[in-house]
Amino acid sequence: MSATLAVILVLAVGTYALRLVGPVLHGRVTLPARAQELLSAGAVVLLVALLATGALTEGGGFAGWARPAGVLAGGALAWRRAPFVVVVLGAAAVTAALRAAGLE
Repeated sequence: MSATLAVILVLAVGTYALRLVGPVLHGRVTLPARAQELLSAGAVVLLVALLATGALTEGGGFAGWARPAGVLAGGALAWRRAPFVVVVLGAAAVTAALRAAGLE
C-alpha cells in the first residue's frame, strides 16, 4: 500500500467518524446555553471571514471594486429576502455592469 493511499484512507475514516459522532451523541451530550451561543457566533464569524476573503482578494492582492460591490448588492438583496436566483443574478449584474464601465 502506498503512503498516499494510506493517507487517503485515514482521512476517509476520520471524516466518516466525525459525521457519525453527531447522530450517535445526539441527546446524550448537552451543551450549556453560553457554549451554544459562542458556537453560533463562531460560525457567523467564520462565514463572514470567508465572504470577505473571497470578495476582496484574488491571487494574494485586492480583487478590485467591482466584485465587492456585487457581493454587497447580493447581500442587500438577500437581506431583503429576495429569491436566491434574484440575489445571484443581481450580484452578477452589478459586477458585470461595473466591469463593463471599466471599474475593475
